[in-house]
Amino acid sequence: MIDRRTFLAGTGAVLLTAPLAAEGQQLSRIAVIGVLNPGRVNVGSPVLTAFRQGLRELGWVDGQNIRLEQRYAEWKPERLPGLAAELVRLRPHVIFTWTQPAAVAAKQATDEIPIVVGAATDLVAMGVAESFARPGGNLTGMSMLGSEAEAKRLQLLKEGVPSVSRVALLVDPALSSEKDYPTAFADAARQLGVHLLRFDAQNPTDIERVMSVVRQARADALLMVDSAMFNTIQKRITELALQYRLPAISRSTGFAQAGGLFQYGENPGEMARRAAVYVDKILKGAKPADLPIEQPTKFELVINLKTAKALGLTIPPSLLGRADELIQ
Repeated sequence: MIDRRTFLAGTGAVLLTAPLAAEGQQLSRIAVIGVLNPGRVNVGSPVLTAFRQGLRELGWVDGQNIRLEQRYAEWKPERLPGLAAELVRLRPHVIFTWTQPAAVAAKQATDEIPIVVGAATDLVAMGVAESFARPGGNLTGMSMLGSEAEAKRLQLLKEGVPSVSRVALLVDPALSSEKDYPTAFADAARQLGVHLLRFDAQNPTDIERVMSVVRQARADALLMVDSAMFNTIQKRITELALQYRLPAISRSTGFAQAGGLFQYGENPGEMARRAAVYVDKILKGAKPADLPIEQPTKFELVINLKTAKALGLTIPPSLLGRADELIQ
């Protein structure tokens, strides 16, 4: 005979553990991936599209065995901390994000939930990872090059337009990785015989004034440092650069298509696909602390020949031959 107290205690244990067991079985089928998106709702986003494709190739299909919980900051960095906290409250299995501000917001929101960064400038220098080989903590992913890449862009700008001597460096001061620009690649500028002039743009509405100051400073070319804020207005930036007859270069995806003369940098789609591999490993039990941070090995050069013609420039054949894409 089982006394009433023992029976109730046993029944309570069953009632408490059964839902947890059921939940565990459900989560083994449906993995929740939080997506902290710094941009706008865009089903055609190259980063998110590549990320989904990468997951699909690894057997993870949204709506079948994974569910993507997406939050969009509308290119307003100040919204990222709140959105990151919102995602954390959902307790996803992993959070995927990209850009420096989003990576920092996600890291500040949780020290427990794994975070995979699709692309951000030097995660180690940002202080969110201990080292590239062993990031430690709960964050890993893809880290873009910083000042080294900007130095290479400066070199390409000089190679494409040899007459350039005064280059305006357009910087988003909200990005901590760029606080040392242009001193971080001053040596490269000296070797090229180029004088760098830094100009900070605080917000999108500031760009008209800043570009007017660039013109007054007699800059003869523009290097736009990649930033989420600049991405929202890159079309206007390239229009002003053309109006002021400034050959311009940037890493920013779509910069050449928007009218910039040169675009050189990492392939964001490829980096997102690599991030999907990291998410796959984490969902299968790997720890972010043990997954080395990767840096890109492939870079793409896009040249807008229509812009070159409008500026009266002839791009050297040696540079044209190295381009991955020529916009006619």
